[in-house]
Amino acid sequence: MKARYQYRFYPTDQQQQSLARLFGCVRVVWNDALAFCKQSEKLPGYNKLSAMLTQSKKTDERKWLSEVSSVPLQQSLRYLDVAYKNFFNSRNGKILGGKVGVPRFKKKTNSQSAEFTKAGFSVKDREVYLAKIGTIKPVWSRELPSEPSSVTVIKDCANRYFLSFVVEVEPNLTVAKNQSIGVDLGVKTFAVMSNGEKALSPNYSKHDRKIRKLQRKLARQQKDSKRRNRTRVRIAKLHNRISDTRKDFLHKLSTKIVNDNQVIVLEDLNVSGMVRNRRLSRVISLQGWREFRSLCEAKSEKFNRDFRVIDRWQPTSQVCSYCSFRWGKIDLCVRSILCLSCGTEQERDENASRNIEMVGMGHRHDLKRTGSDCKTTPVASCCEPSRIIDVLRR
Repeated sequence: MKARYQYRFYPTDQQQQSLARLFGCVRVVWNDALAFCKQSEKLPGYNKLSAMLTQSKKTDERKWLSEVSSVPLQQSLRYLDVAYKNFFNSRNGKILGGKVGVPRFKKKTNSQSAEFTKAGFSVKDREVYLAKIGTIKPVWSRELPSEPSSVTVIKDCANRYFLSFVVEVEPNLTVAKNQSIGVDLGVKTFAVMSNGEKALSPNYSKHDRKIRKLQRKLARQQKDSKRRNRTRVRIAKLHNRISDTRKDFLHKLSTKIVNDNQVIVLEDLNVSGMVRNRRLSRVISLQGWREFRSLCEAKSEKFNRDFRVIDRWQPTSQVCSYCSFRWGKIDLCVRSILCLSCGTEQERDENASRNIEMVGMGHRHDLKRTGSDCKTTPVASCCEPSRIIDVLRR
């Protein structure tokens, strides 16, 4: 299986100028090809776009395209061709999931990237040579597992430079400690596992407040001014701090869960619908639930684990995990529940995580739990105490 290994590097002043020229050429080639595609009645393929690039290098307006390597320019055209194919396949229903939008023009202020294939780079003596750029010394935080097939040079909005290698990795066939685990995702407590463990979410509020303050300042500044550009870079750096903190937390948590369990069960959350809540949308967007699911899925394939996702309509928060008694919907402020059928008091998220594990392993909520001595009653009698306890009540 293929994986990406990313390393940061610090280019010299001369290399920064060469990379800026390369990023500009890649952006111009993409925008010119996209403009031609929009004007054409029939979508041109990669071969026709590549021939147009060769002709444009001979003109006076685009002769400076020959100053950089041709490999990233050709890769830019290939990605544009793939982007249009994905757009039409999504519109025709050939691709499942959300709709893929039409390709858009690239901007200078966004993150820049250029990809080199084997013909345009080489790795030797812990140094990377890029065609018409020079030798780069990245910070090798870990060794490459195999020879890379391609490398992408990335410059983010905060003016940081990275090298991203595509390598082939072998699956890890280690034996897991536990058979299965269910994970219930939340806001304050990011993940509650069915084995009782909890993972608290990092606090992003400090950087988030600074971002909101700087964004108000950015809106009042004149466009294309130096002060506005400095403010934009400050905002980008704060966003990167939040992103790096979240990525580090999600990688460590997903690796621990996948290493210790053979079957990982998650719930299919409707995140796009949940962010419509005005009070919780910003907090939910900062958590990275979808990214966590993608990491668990990818690492499960790497470690030869079984990754499962249950239906979003399963009533995991409405059913007792011990006796399968269903008490119905309850408010989010209620964090502790007392079951009238079996008399068990349990925490809401822990109960949901156990239900997620049972459903993922093939159990059903309409069946009694095996080995349970209590009998499930359809409704509670009027003389019985309340089945819901609010631990936040004072």
